[in-house]
Amino acid sequence: MEGTKYSTKEEILKRAQEAINIPLKDIDKTGRLSTGKGAVGSIIEESWFGYSINSESEPDFPEAGVELKVTPYIIGKKGEIRAKERLVCNIINYMEEYDKTFKTSSFWHKCETMLLMSYEHIKDVPKGDYKIDKAVLFSFPIEDLVIIERDWNIIMKKVRDGEAHLISEGDTMYLAACTKGANASSVRKQPFSDVMAKQRAYSLKSSYMTQILNQYIFGTATNERIITDWKQLQNHSFEDVIVEKLRPYFGKTQEQLKKQFGMEDCNAKNLNEVLLAKMLGIKGKIAYTDEFQKACIVPKTIRVQRNGNIKENMSFPTFDFIKLSKETEWEESDLYNYLAPTKFLFVIFQENDDGELIFDRVRFWNMPVDDLEEVHRVWQRTVDTIRNGVKLIPTSRGISNDLPKQSESPIAHVRPHGKDGSDKLPLPDGRMMTKQCFWLNNSYIEWQIKEYN
Repeated sequence: MEGTKYSTKEEILKRAQEAINIPLKDIDKTGRLSTGKGAVGSIIEESWFGYSINSESEPDFPEAGVELKVTPYIIGKKGEIRAKERLVCNIINYMEEYDKTFKTSSFWHKCETMLLMSYEHIKDVPKGDYKIDKAVLFSFPIEDLVIIERDWNIIMKKVRDGEAHLISEGDTMYLAACTKGANASSVRKQPFSDVMAKQRAYSLKSSYMTQILNQYIFGTATNERIITDWKQLQNHSFEDVIVEKLRPYFGKTQEQLKKQFGMEDCNAKNLNEVLLAKMLGIKGKIAYTDEFQKACIVPKTIRVQRNGNIKENMSFPTFDFIKLSKETEWEESDLYNYLAPTKFLFVIFQENDDGELIFDRVRFWNMPVDDLEEVHRVWQRTVDTIRNGVKLIPTSRGISNDLPKQSESPIAHVRPHGKDGSDKLPLPDGRMMTKQCFWLNNSYIEWQIKEYN
């Protein structure tokens, strides 16, 4: 790759900060604004820094060892800042990467130091009016780096085991291997299997980028950390450390735990979540801790009945019928981008013969890639049904519909998720329908837990 006229980190950062508050339409010299996805980054590369766009393995500024990344964020209704998307780094060449170490990997070579330039993505505002608002040089903090290196090793283990086709974003904490290509048919060879694997790229999860934006760019993050001494992670995974912290409480009843933490009078709906925080020494909610936020870990309490069955299905956020009907690519859908990178912490309470709830165990779990394909099928049928017009059928119990039922799939289905029958949203054809969401079948969750025992 050709060098650039910016050969030091100081020169690069100074030039980047000069772009702050200039509308992109005043920067764009090559007509990139009209090219769609990735246009903002291309404008900064070509028109501001003056180098040709490339997909080479070298950092964008090779002399300084700096990679340029332009990252959008969204401001929520309550003023919270969150990354709009994952930060895609570089394509993984399975045939070359497997025999490297983390420090000789293409990811580390390219992204050891990054120039992060951020801008707010505002709906219905032309891209030309967007402005870069922050520019910082970013290097991974040591407490994150030990987790990222472990993530890289998890990805490479699947490649070395001939399982590159089974890689999932949820396998890892901060560094993920996201699908990358024009469509699902974008595949590559892998070294230890004849099975073609989806093309993937190293990426930093959107949840991780949200924390980076808040902590290092805007300086607003104040999340509690579960692990205050990063050295604990040198020889043990984050998951193992959490399990060991909780192990002394396994086998205790809910009432015993309440008494231990001085919560005898607590009957909160989220009691088990509160107990979990107490066990881990957290003052607030475990879901809001630094590590859980960065890694997109969702805690889910599961109550196992004395017969070994799980009564409840697992729900996901309510979907907007009109928005869902406009989704065209599975891997760009809201459901995929929730399920694929998410790691769940199953907090399992087992009911004993006396009806008491025993804190039995925990399990970190993410959906296997083959199971994601079954959810893909359910998603596609849901999208098609909404586009074609949902059939609303009066029954003695209310109004039924022809969206995917639990009996149609071993993994997922669609069912109501509103306050009551009057809690509705509009369909594309203008009719109103009770709010719905995707659910994981209780039998599927039950199987995942039994398989682990």
